[in-house]
Amino acid sequence: MKFTSAVFAALMAGLVPAVAHSQSAAPPAVPTPAATPTVASQVPPSAYPAKIALIAFEQAVIATNEGQKTLADMQKKYVPQKTKIEQLTTEVDTLKKQLQSQGLTDEQRAAKLKEIDAKDKQLQNETDDAQNAYDGEVRVALSKIMQKVNVVVQDYVKKNGYTLLLDVGGQQSPVMWTAAEPNADITQVIIDTYNASSGIAAPPPAAPGASPAAKPRPSSSTPKTPAGK
Repeated sequence: MKFTSAVFAALMAGLVPAVAHSQSAAPPAVPTPAATPTVASQVPPSAYPAKIALIAFEQAVIATNEGQKTLADMQKKYVPQKTKIEQLTTEVDTLKKQLQSQGLTDEQRAAKLKEIDAKDKQLQNETDDAQNAYDGEVRVALSKIMQKVNVVVQDYVKKNGYTLLLDVGGQQSPVMWTAAEPNADITQVIIDTYNASSGIAAPPPAAPGASPAAKPRPSSSTPKTPAGK
């Protein structure tokens, strides 16, 4: 191994003749002429003029009259499930208070614990089932509105000469900073434009004590309402 390394080093230093195995030296390489610069390479790059539009897309969808009406209708539909969950929650709380009372025998305490465990599992199952069903229906309903709002958005940015549209509403948005003008946010304009074209009136104000329709918020998750736990 050391011998091979020594020979290699000698070759690199020019101490060993460049002739080996009776082979003749290769003819010197003919230098190739330098490539002629093309016209395109001589043109300096130029910045593309940009007009940036910003939108909180999901919030816009939820804030439309149709989005608010959809959420309000969905919440009304799930009132029975919410009421049942609230009743089960009250029952579990009552049983836990009874467990803390004095004078219970060991058998009574064991029976009470068993009853609490059963009720608690029922409550959890009812809550999960209602929440999953509600989230699924809301997601499907809002996705249909999203498709229609997207048509309005695309039409608006084209007519107004925007060259870049950024969705800045989600928590996972890659946009950390932009030098767009203050009036570049078209969220409210899109909401108003869609409301005018849809012909759907704004839902009436919620009655006192009723759960209001979910408001727009910066996340991609669907609003959660039925869980009463």
